[in-house]
Amino acid sequence: MSEVDAIALESVSKSFDGGRTYATHDIDLRIAPGSFVALVGASGSGKTTLLKCINRLIEPDRGVVCIHGEPVNDRPAHALRRQIGYVFQGIGLFPHLSVAENIGLTPRLLGWPVEEIASRAAELLALVELPEDYGARMPNALSGGQRQRVGIARALAARPGILLMDEPFGALDPITRDTLGNACRRLHDALGLTTVLVTHDVFEAVLLADRIVMLEGGRIIADGTPHRLLTDPPDEAVRALMAMPMRQAEQVQRLIAAGPGGAD
Repeated sequence: MSEVDAIALESVSKSFDGGRTYATHDIDLRIAPGSFVALVGASGSGKTTLLKCINRLIEPDRGVVCIHGEPVNDRPAHALRRQIGYVFQGIGLFPHLSVAENIGLTPRLLGWPVEEIASRAAELLALVELPEDYGARMPNALSGGQRQRVGIARALAARPGILLMDEPFGALDPITRDTLGNACRRLHDALGLTTVLVTHDVFEAVLLADRIVMLEGGRIIADGTPHRLLTDPPDEAVRALMAMPMRQAEQVQRLIAAGPGGAD
């Protein structure tokens, strides 16, 4: 595996029923540093299992996962995870800790000085566009979108180069989802991250990612830029998936063109 890859997977397979069916099956995937990659597929397609194999939340049955050319099994799982940011759909903030304390969890485990942790928490609150005084609030005082912003800040606290996001916006209303998606893309660009986003929303993947990897039945069925998959899908299954954002965009354009009362 090339050391230039931020993330590389070779023949990665994982079964949860003794090999009768596979959540992921012989996955080969290389992700260059600085990429924003969306893993797209229906429920049960293997995308979350694949994401969790990257930071050893799930151990594959066979195959190799490397981060910057180093097999992930060459270091303890907890040490690996402290170098990779992970954002869950459920957010998972600790309710008994303040916002600043939640953000500072990993730096504290790494032994950062108290002053540096406080400074980093304030810096990250600004990056995710929350007022600095929110650091003193408890998670139950925040809206869902605000809690997810804190979850993103926490994932970035130890300055990881890789950010993994598992359906991070799925439980949010459409406006908040769109706002946070765009904020994540800006953070990705500003911080030079390598980002892997799991989503079932093809439209979200098209708008945010540089590259879309589609999974079905634990296998990769398509891998390309949004433009290529939209204009030249490799087969009818991919064509059908990519047609959804096209239809949505066309419907909006028809409504605009119809003018007032056009939807009646």
